[in-house]
Amino acid sequence: MLHLAGRTEPTLQEVARDIEKAGGRAETAVIDALNEEQVDAFVDGVARKSESIDVSFNVISYGDIQQPLMEIDVDDFTFPITVATRTHFLTTRAAAT
Repeated sequence: MLHLAGRTEPTLQEVARDIEKAGGRAETAVIDALNEEQVDAFVDGVARKSESIDVSFNVISYGDIQQPLMEIDVDDFTFPITVATRTHFLTTRAAAT
């Protein structure tokens, strides 16, 4: 069973349908990968249902700003770094426990 989580229900359902058409099984959940409580609750629920988590894969948009270095401020530059670090930490830690 593949458990898909993301912020956009229609996109999740489309991917789940493609997986099921190919003979797989998928469940979806709408969560924010930057929200610690939502990530922990989702992963705990998956672990209870499946008895284990074999693979955890995190793919999100980091919201990076595409501007020349001399025109971008430090907060815009560091934002995607902070987002990437936070979401990967939260999802990896949740799956490891």
